[in-house]
Amino acid sequence: MGSRTEWDLAGTAVVAIECQNGTLGDDVAIPALRDAAGDLVDRIDEVLQAARAHGVRVVHAIYEGALGAANLGTEPLWRHIGPASANWTPGSLPTQVLPRLLDPADVVSPRHHGLSPVQGTELLPLLKNFGIHTVVLVGVSVNVAVLVTAAAAAGEGFHVVVARDAVRGVPPEYGEMVLENSIRQVARIARSTDLASQWQAAAANAQVAAR
Repeated sequence: MGSRTEWDLAGTAVVAIECQNGTLGDDVAIPALRDAAGDLVDRIDEVLQAARAHGVRVVHAIYEGALGAANLGTEPLWRHIGPASANWTPGSLPTQVLPRLLDPADVVSPRHHGLSPVQGTELLPLLKNFGIHTVVLVGVSVNVAVLVTAAAAAGEGFHVVVARDAVRGVPPEYGEMVLENSIRQVARIARSTDLASQWQAAAANAQVAAR
């Protein structure tokens, strides 16, 4: 991605972070996050549909539970998430991507440890194997998972874009502060409608160039 409006669509992926029933569905581990979501799922859906329509790969990074491990980590957040997700197992309802956000062509990348979708997981190597050099992040939450994913991906040489209306933090005003003061230092911030229009233009330009 050479500029703010130049996109190599085949080298771009949207990574949807923890957009699953256990975070944004009915039976959630952190109710405050679900309650703050508002129209978030609608915005994420719009980004994913636009991505698929223009040849951008969609990857879901999900947490499937700790597989019975007792030592989950030292982070204070585990004191809440650990008990709330104790019964999560691969394929169980809380670990499933929200049905409206999942397409058969999407890639699902699960993890079973840690708060980070990227640390010690196969997500970034998988993206590199697909030839991806630009990642667009959507999902939850800005407090931890989106922030650490953006920083880690940028550190690995990816161009990172965060769809500001397709991510959320708790409380929402704090999420906005993180976007403006932390994530903006490692990623470009864009609105979902701008992404869709830029992808449409890039696809049209590619068709013209191929003639």
